[in-house]
Amino acid sequence: MTQTHSPIPIHLLLVEDSEADIILTQEAFKEAGIHTHLHVARDGVEALEFLRDPARPRPDVILLDINMPRMNGLEVLREVKQDPQLMTIPVIMLTTSRAEEDILRSYQAYAASYVVKPVEFGKFYDAIQALGRYMLTIVRLPPRAG
Repeated sequence: MTQTHSPIPIHLLLVEDSEADIILTQEAFKEAGIHTHLHVARDGVEALEFLRDPARPRPDVILLDINMPRMNGLEVLREVKQDPQLMTIPVIMLTTSRAEEDILRSYQAYAASYVVKPVEFGKFYDAIQALGRYMLTIVRLPPRAG
C-alpha cells in the first residue's frame, strides 16, 4: 500500500451518525498515512454548532452523510453554502444513498463531490483511503482563513 504523507495535517469534519463508519474512516486515514485532524459531528445540528463556534478549528473539508437524525446532510449542505463564512469549505457527500434525486440535489446545493459508501468493509476502507489521497495529492483546497 502506498503511503501518502501530508506535511500539514488537514482538518476534516466528518458528519456521520454511524459509529462503525466513524471508526473505519479514522482507521483508513491512519493506515494510508494521511495526516488529519478528524473532528466528528454525529448529526447536522451538531455539525452546524461546530462550524459556527469560533473556538473550533475551521475544517479544510467536510465529509457529510445524508441520512442523519435531527437535520439531514442536504439541509446542512444548504446552510453551509448560504453562509458567507462557511461557503468556501468543500463539502463531499459521503453516503449510502444511490438515489438520483439525492445526487442531483447535492450538486444543486453546491456539493464538491458525491461519493457512495460501499457496503462491503474492504471496499469502504479502500474508498476512504482513495478519498484521502485525492484530497491531499490531486485537488487544491482553499487557503485557511486567518
